[in-house]
Amino acid sequence: MKYGQWIVLILTLCFGLPSTAQEDTGTRYPIMMVHGIFGFDSLLGVDYFYGVPEALSREGSTVFLTAVSAANATEIRGEQLLMEVEQILALTGAKKVNLIGHSHGGPTVRYVASVAPHLVASVTTVGGVNWGSPVADAVLGTLPDGSVSREVAITAANALANLIELLSGSSNRPTDSLAAAESLSTQGTLEFNALYPEGVPDQYCGEGKMLEDNGVYYFSWSGSRAYTNPFDITDPFLAITSLIIPEANDGLVSSCSSRLGRVINDSYRMNHLDEINHSFGLSHFWETDPKQIYLEHARRLKQLGL
Repeated sequence: MKYGQWIVLILTLCFGLPSTAQEDTGTRYPIMMVHGIFGFDSLLGVDYFYGVPEALSREGSTVFLTAVSAANATEIRGEQLLMEVEQILALTGAKKVNLIGHSHGGPTVRYVASVAPHLVASVTTVGGVNWGSPVADAVLGTLPDGSVSREVAITAANALANLIELLSGSSNRPTDSLAAAESLSTQGTLEFNALYPEGVPDQYCGEGKMLEDNGVYYFSWSGSRAYTNPFDITDPFLAITSLIIPEANDGLVSSCSSRLGRVINDSYRMNHLDEINHSFGLSHFWETDPKQIYLEHARRLKQLGL
């Protein structure tokens, strides 16, 4: 190898310089990305999945950011997403879509695949609440039914959700923060899993089927660190909420709860926001770039003909 080639190789290994011959990761079916609770497609020009759609598009995939209620029950969000799926299929002429959901977006995409499997090629949950979140349990447990504190908290949460909807240009969707919290609780997710069991492991912290009987492929990945970057102002908050969960977690969801279908990895050095490449790309210094994980998954789907 010539001296100049060694220099390029060393710089690439150290700084991740792009190769001049990138592999085409374009999937057969469009990718639809679904946000979690208090999420959005794009807020004031900033994508929820920061930089991820652009990275996927540059390497050949057709990507759509979806927008469902910022806070509502899983089934409500799922029906909204199903309408978007049908619109995307009509727009593109594709037969199916690949669904990727983060946090509450996980159960949301699972709902669509369960009720309309003929429209879905694959489901991937990222930090998905597939077996409940002790954080949601704690929130509900500290706000007794009928209490003033509960009403104030619900009103404030709904106001936040409505503000997010307004700033993202989507203020016409219903908001119900209490229903969202109940959907994300342990009891709520167990009831949901009983109705929509595809991909769910037979036991907690197990692994489900990659290819389910409904013909849909299921995948999942998540992080297991709450505090990952000293320059990220959101990390201290996640470090505090992580103390509620008595096992490995990303600050809001345990690694075990995130497991669905084929588990790609449930122990990335990432927290709940790193999984979507926020805050603005700040993540663990020694962990894989979050965008790269999405690109690798697109290649995986392409190899499966999806």
